[in-house]
Amino acid sequence: MAESDGPEDRKPPSDEAHSAFTPPLGVPQPPEPEDEHPTSEFAVPEGVSTEVPAPPPSYVQTSNLPAFTPAEGVPVLRLTKETPWQDRMRTLLRMPVGDRPLPEIVQRHDVTGPAVPRVLDLTLRIGELLLAGGEGAEDVEAAMFAVSHAYGLERCEPNVTFTLISISHQPSLVEDPVTASRVVRRRGTDYTRLSAVFDLVDDITNEDEDVTLEEAYRRLAAIRRNRHPYPGWALTTASGVLAGSAAVLVGGDFVVFLAALIGAMLGDRLAWLCAGRGLPEFYQFVVAAMPPAAMGVALTVAGSELAWNGQPSAVITGGLFALLPGRALVAGVQDGLTGYYITAAARLLEVMYFFIAIVIGVLIVLYLGFQLDAPLNPDSTPVAGGRPVVQIVVSVSLSLAFAVLLQQERRTVLMVSLNGGVAWVVYGAMHHTAGISPVASTAVAAGVVGLFGQLFSRYQFSSSLPYVTAAIGPLLPGSATYFGLLGIAQNHLDRGLASLSKAVALALAIAVGVNLGGEISRLFLKAPGATRGSARRAAKRTRGF
Repeated sequence: MAESDGPEDRKPPSDEAHSAFTPPLGVPQPPEPEDEHPTSEFAVPEGVSTEVPAPPPSYVQTSNLPAFTPAEGVPVLRLTKETPWQDRMRTLLRMPVGDRPLPEIVQRHDVTGPAVPRVLDLTLRIGELLLAGGEGAEDVEAAMFAVSHAYGLERCEPNVTFTLISISHQPSLVEDPVTASRVVRRRGTDYTRLSAVFDLVDDITNEDEDVTLEEAYRRLAAIRRNRHPYPGWALTTASGVLAGSAAVLVGGDFVVFLAALIGAMLGDRLAWLCAGRGLPEFYQFVVAAMPPAAMGVALTVAGSELAWNGQPSAVITGGLFALLPGRALVAGVQDGLTGYYITAAARLLEVMYFFIAIVIGVLIVLYLGFQLDAPLNPDSTPVAGGRPVVQIVVSVSLSLAFAVLLQQERRTVLMVSLNGGVAWVVYGAMHHTAGISPVASTAVAAGVVGLFGQLFSRYQFSSSLPYVTAAIGPLLPGSATYFGLLGIAQNHLDRGLASLSKAVALALAIAVGVNLGGEISRLFLKAPGATRGSARRAAKRTRGF
């Protein structure tokens, strides 16, 4: 092929190759720019200073945080795997929705993504068992949050009230949220079932465990079908031992122990009979409070008050120990302190109804005793101090009987019994030895119970209720309640109301002390591997403006 040297076949010059502008014929070429490499830099006008002005002398820097997002980004909240899942989920719950990190999917079983309706249903069923077992609202929400996050559902919001639990999941910002709810109609005290549910949640949130939705449903059904660890006769015996131990704790002897034991067992059987006939719990408490009070009146009628030296009052006091709703009181105050005011109000209202039922049952028997000229004297109180060894032994037995009534696992009964003995040692050393007020002594002893209970639960990755509720049994205000009712029955309203006010103060001291002890353990005693960022955030203070 011949080469073509025509001008049309030659390459254009470099200037023409870089510029598509060709001046018309007769028009001169424009001059070349002085700068061959122009930039888009902003030129500061003349007379404008680029120095940053110094702050005024009155300015004081209170924070080292930058005003804008730094180049390296905002520090991310890190939740270590060694931290108990309760603390990790509480941290997320107390964060704003926009600041929460993405969920770490622990259970991966479906390529197409999690089955949202089934995950929400499983979450609600787990929350129902926890709430029905007496768990606090914050812990129930933390468990629901943990399950939904483990199966990969982000933007989930659980909500717990006294009888209704719900959870809302929004798949994306442009899709409608999916909301499911469940009503808690029946409640029962079974801490063995409660611990089994906590074990299930712990396995679901553990990346080393493979728990599919089908396996979780199967284990949940097995937990529901699980029978109570103790038979009915053992519960009745435990109720009698609890009342007898409480009677000896406040100054009774062996005869008083037997009388309180028989009265509490009769009351327990009558309550079970009423429950079998479908009567509400209010009337069950009324009936259960009558036999112990009747035993005390019978002892008073059988012998003079001087001969018994206040022993009948110890019998009635022991019976009240077995009925006072300490579990519901602690849960109600805990919900209020953590910001769940609706649930707290409902729980405290339930406590008030139970307390009124106990008052009615005891007052009916006391009025009948006055008709029989029973010389009940509120001034002849039994001597509670002076027997430290006996009181420590009966406080341990009281906590043990309380643990059996709460259907606790056998492996936790010994630990919670020793915790109850420690609580009474602290109370006795402060009140009987150092002479400190009973309210302050009770609060400190309850704080020790909450501290140890939270430590046991944190390192067992379980609920703290089995380690706390039975241990506060020796601290319950049975004597103050009885003498308040006796003063009202004898028409001494000032004395009765003062004693009842003392009982209320002691009950609140127990609840606040237990909660404070648990919070102290979370603040200063971290689990192995916990970092500063994994600490639970507290709710901000509500200001008065």
